[in-house]
Amino acid sequence: MRAEAKPLRADARRNRDALIAKARELFAGGCFNLRFDDFAKLAGVGTGTLYRHFPTREALAEAVYRDEITAMCDRARELRATLPADEALESFLRGLVDYLHANEGIARTFASLMATRSGALADGVQAIGQAVTDLLAAAVETGRIRGDVGAGAVLMALQGICATYGHPTHRTDADGVITLVLAGLRRPAPTHMIVDVGATRHAEKPAARTSTITTHRTALRQPVIDAEGGHGQD
Repeated sequence: MRAEAKPLRADARRNRDALIAKARELFAGGCFNLRFDDFAKLAGVGTGTLYRHFPTREALAEAVYRDEITAMCDRARELRATLPADEALESFLRGLVDYLHANEGIARTFASLMATRSGALADGVQAIGQAVTDLLAAAVETGRIRGDVGAGAVLMALQGICATYGHPTHRTDADGVITLVLAGLRRPAPTHMIVDVGATRHAEKPAARTSTITTHRTALRQPVIDAEGGHGQD
């Protein structure tokens, strides 16, 4: 369990928030590879302040990641409250792809944190995992989503989308992955056997006539017994 962080003074909190806000802006603009010291200059703080709060680029990226995860989880709760459960799940997954496409720096940050197995990533995956679990559970209750696939399978698909961001057809392929996930989650429509009653009755009639004819012929073959108890002529 992590130790509680010591509360920051007001000025230190402002500096930290300024660094995170500037990093988010730069990451969204595709400037993830900016020289680390330049983050301090662009945020209007000293280099020492940058290193006190964030000793490495990964530490700064983690702080941005945590804030973005909070926003995504808030979005998941909002969707659950305003849409049918299965639609909320689809909207969240497709919205995440839209978000990553519009924020290349954040997508690359996610991929970087996954590659380094950051502690922030573990916390973030747990938070997103809980959001997906809640959305999935609510959708299962509607009966339209199958209940034998867990949130872990969905998270693996989301992690793959983040990790392959640089692929030339990433957006199209990411949409395709979400389509496959949703198709696999939907419960198949029940099938019913259709019985043609007319055909069944039609098939039964020849059998009934055959039985009647057979009985009649058998009766004709029986010997005729006259009143005296003898056999009559055939």
